[in-house]
Amino acid sequence: MVSETSVKKRKIPADEHYNEEHHATSKDGLAHPNKAHNTVRTHEEEEKLKTTEEGSWRNNPPYRTHDENETCEKKHTAQCKCGRIKYWLSREKPLASKFCHCKDCQSLHGAPFQWAAVFEKNDLHFENGAKGLAFYSSEKNHTHHDLPCKVSCSYCHAPILDEGRNMVLIFPAIIKFVSPEAKKAFDPTMHIFYSRRVVDIKDGKPKWSELDKQSELIKDVD
Repeated sequence: MVSETSVKKRKIPADEHYNEEHHATSKDGLAHPNKAHNTVRTHEEEEKLKTTEEGSWRNNPPYRTHDENETCEKKHTAQCKCGRIKYWLSREKPLASKFCHCKDCQSLHGAPFQWAAVFEKNDLHFENGAKGLAFYSSEKNHTHHDLPCKVSCSYCHAPILDEGRNMVLIFPAIIKFVSPEAKKAFDPTMHIFYSRRVVDIKDGKPKWSELDKQSELIKDVD
């Protein structure tokens, strides 16, 4: 049995967005999946972070929260699996919609490929700003808001979007489409990084070996 004095405890910073299930501890210092810590910041903590140089990005789209007097037309709404993260889109159609077969998408989504739609940052509005969001930089392998980065729910860990320096790539699967016609506007028009595919897809759509219009096209397999 491990005594309390024999275990050196470490305070987990909220910025690290640790997996709550694996980092929850009891008095004996051991992990207990059913006793998770709440790592989500309070509203007061979020507001304080906005005033710091490190947290100034929270005042910019898509994380900037809107005043009551501001009007923003909601074309589409979306939410994560647990419902804690919600956002809406003020643009009806994406700038582009693609299937991505890169290795990052395969490993981070646990799927053979990812469906992503491109929007400007001003098109997306989180209901509670950056509260409850987790960030991961696959380039630098750390969990801070460092562009480009992956954004997910810090509670259920559902992927929300990829944030680039100028655009965001959202995942339409979490959008609550009001009609088949609304969903059709998000239909992917191409495949990218198809040279890294793990499954062949014969759908007649252009298949770029790497980035679209910057690599070779791959023919459908008969």
